[in-house]
Parts: sequence; structure tokens; C-alpha cells
Amino acid sequence: MSRIQFIMKPQDVVVLLKIIALENNDWNQTQLAESLKLSQSEISQSLSRSRFSRLINMADKSVMRHNLLDFLQYGLAYVFPQVPGPVVRGLPTSHSAEPLNKLIRSSEAYVWPWSKGNVRGHSIEPLYPKVPEAASQDTKLYEMLALIDAFRVGRAREKNIGIIELKKRIIGGE
Repeated sequence: MSRIQFIMKPQDVVVLLKIIALENNDWNQTQLAESLKLSQSEISQSLSRSRFSRLINMADKSVMRHNLLDFLQYGLAYVFPQVPGPVVRGLPTSHSAEPLNKLIRSSEAYVWPWSKGNVRGHSIEPLYPKVPEAASQDTKLYEMLALIDAFRVGRAREKNIGIIELKKRIIGGE
């Protein structure tokens, strides 16, 4: 007798953040697939993993925001770590993107590699290859993804400021 294992994948985080960015529970899998450049089966599998991990309530299609925030703050850097790579052209992330670039000054830029990007910086692999394209079309999603990259590659100061900013976007004015 075999059991199905529900192991989180990087795109699951992006799917959950996209649902939060939509600011309503009136979404469907087709809409998510198109906006995130994923297939509908990838979205369906992602939602199943997130449900099993207690990160989404499918009954009302709502993200369990406190659980997600805990996972992002305390687990993301260990589950999906990243080390800055060579200098490439791409889309700014972490402290190089809004809102952190207004709060932290750095001479070192971090970017997701992307041919349509207009900034040169050290490469940070996105959670999945289509992240730069999806983020470029949704400001709220982009900000949250850039903030979580501060957890993946940042120092203590970036992480501390990042969690404050991410809480504002995921939980609200708490």
C-alpha cells in the first residue's frame, strides 16, 4: 500500500501569493494558470499540496495567511535556499526591488535572470522560471516575491525589514 506524498514545491508559494494579490476569493484555476504561466494541472497539484500543508482552505478558497507567513518567515530559506550567482541582466528582486530598495541602500543589485530585464545584478534563481514574467504583470505579486527573496538571500537587516513589509501585505495592518 503506497501513500501519496505531498511535498511543497517552489511554485506553491507563488500560487498562494498570487491568490493573496488578487484580494478576493473569486478566483479560478484557469485564471491562476494564465497569470502565473503554469498549466492547469500544475495549479491543481499546487492547490492540493497547499491544502495538505494547511496553507489554503479550499472550502472558501482562502489562504491561511498566518500559516503562510510562518512558513515564509521561518522555513523558506531552508526549503528553497538561494546564493547570489554571476552578474546578469534581469528583473530586480530582494533589496533591489520595491519596497526594500526605498528602505535599504546597497551598491550590489540582485536580479532574477530575464532577457526583458533592464537591470544588471547578481542572479537569484526565481522560485520557478516564469516568475519574472508573471511578476512583471502584477505589482502586488512582484512586491511579495521580492520580499521573500530577502529571506532566501538577505542578511539579518534585510530579513527583519522584509518580514515587517511582508506582514503588511499578507496579514494587513497588524
